[in-house]
Amino acid sequence: MKYKFLALLITCIFINCSSDSSSSDDGEGAVLDENITEITYTASNEVISNPERGFMHTWSVVSEGTPLNLVTLQSLVNENVTIILRLYYLEKFKNSDLSTAQLDLIKTDFQNLRAAGVKCILRFAYNSNENDTDAPLNIVESHLDQLKPIFEDNADVISFVQAGFIGSWGEWYYSSNGLDTSENRAAVLTKLLEVLPESIKIQVRTPLYKQTYFNTTTAIGTDVGYGTSDIARVGFHNDCFLASADDYGTYQNVQIEKLYISNEAFFVPTGGETCPPSGVSTASCDTAEAEMTLLKWTYLNLDYYGPVLNVWRNNSCFTDFQRQLGYRLLLKTANLENEVETNGTLNLDIVIDNDGYAPVYNTKNTFLILKSVSDGTIYKKALNFDVRKVIPGINYQLEEAVSLTEIPSGSYKLFLKIEDSHAIIADRPEYAIQLANTSMWDSTEGFNDLQHTLTIN
Repeated sequence: MKYKFLALLITCIFINCSSDSSSSDDGEGAVLDENITEITYTASNEVISNPERGFMHTWSVVSEGTPLNLVTLQSLVNENVTIILRLYYLEKFKNSDLSTAQLDLIKTDFQNLRAAGVKCILRFAYNSNENDTDAPLNIVESHLDQLKPIFEDNADVISFVQAGFIGSWGEWYYSSNGLDTSENRAAVLTKLLEVLPESIKIQVRTPLYKQTYFNTTTAIGTDVGYGTSDIARVGFHNDCFLASADDYGTYQNVQIEKLYISNEAFFVPTGGETCPPSGVSTASCDTAEAEMTLLKWTYLNLDYYGPVLNVWRNNSCFTDFQRQLGYRLLLKTANLENEVETNGTLNLDIVIDNDGYAPVYNTKNTFLILKSVSDGTIYKKALNFDVRKVIPGINYQLEEAVSLTEIPSGSYKLFLKIEDSHAIIADRPEYAIQLANTSMWDSTEGFNDLQHTLTIN
């Protein structure tokens, strides 16, 4: 329970320090009059599949191996899975450039991911054995140069990138080429920041790696956290979550570093997998929930470690984790005008909550959708709303004036659409965010029904 208290305390500190005037925890709406309808929305208890969050599968592949299977990717919808970890082993290329066949394998995987409506977390490594060799720094940097255009062309289906490349499994340890030093780790991270589009966040294996690279133990805040500077692009992955007192060396100063991650995770993602416990009992539902809440856990491997996952399944919390890993956004109330003059302004006043463990980390484009009752014509009005600022456990008040110029008079049903920021998949409903409310989701369009009809006179 101490982690729940600490998580709540950190959230309160974050809110008190925030300068974002559109975020509020008082839930107050506009003064109601005869032209305003107050709507109270009903929360859903369903497991919802949303992009870039939740349980994931891990699928590794050897050099020049078999691409991801499209049918298998399409079947993930039955498991409420929207992301996979794709781990590429480059064991054939420790002293040479990547082959055309290897590059084509990666390109084909991205094509199949996009076709299936799925995204991936990426990692690259040169071996999967503790006693095997990795590649020297110049080869790593050369490979990243080769991969750069592929990253740029497929940023739309990359959720995050785990730093990788160094040592066994790409976990930044056991390097046969001396890459497990602060200097060489920094060189690899610098190259990753250079070749990856600035919209993509990179995850390092321990908090100490980020602190060493940026020479600070102070967590980032709202002044830089929503930007694209290097420090705002680096998060964390933990591949021995809940496995020992320090998660097999993930932490040096456990409590201080967990609090550091908790603050950082308002802006950068945490995720990973469990592994066989050592010196601690298998994590109970309460322990797991407390840690996921504190560390704002956004994704977790379904394929490892089985006995830990089975404890959660057998104690009826696995479904809770399916719901709450990452973000879970829902509407609470709205005060919406019933009538607006032609070419006038509609004033939105909507209260949004996040019942998940983490915020949204990647930028999205949000639109107010007006759909004509008479003929179904759709009009999209872009909002300034930044969905990343809807943080767990605090009501966010969206207040915005929307110009209705060029929309003809008539009656319109109102919807909210939160779509991917990449144009190539922006119209795909699989990549839109579904709000966790009942009777709201239009799966054909990727719209959330605000349950209100507006008349433009």
